[in-house]
Amino acid sequence: MSEEKNVTCIVCPSGCRIKVSIEGGEIAGISGNLCKRGADYARAEVTQPMRVLTTTVRLEDGHLLPVKTARPIPKALIFEALKELSGVRVKTPVEIGQVVYSNVAGTGVDVVATRSWN
Repeated sequence: MSEEKNVTCIVCPSGCRIKVSIEGGEIAGISGNLCKRGADYARAEVTQPMRVLTTTVRLEDGHLLPVKTARPIPKALIFEALKELSGVRVKTPVEIGQVVYSNVAGTGVDVVATRSWN
């Protein structure tokens, strides 16, 4: 069974529209990319899409602290990660880049503060 997926590359400003051909569950071809990075991105996007999660967690005083994952995590685990983070309470002070939660959704990826808070 043949299938085709279209991906818009976000690696560089060119925004290539890449066509990925899939046959028998395997990638049979990639076209439309202007560089190797585009092909690599399209391959990953079709086989295991990854995303950096940006959200907020509660500080102990009730305020919201903006956070993000230190690296992309599998897109399929985003909702699981959000559920885990919904119960997190962080003590102040917090420095930008400080790890506020480790191994989110069992990915081995840390969640870090994107703002300092005293």
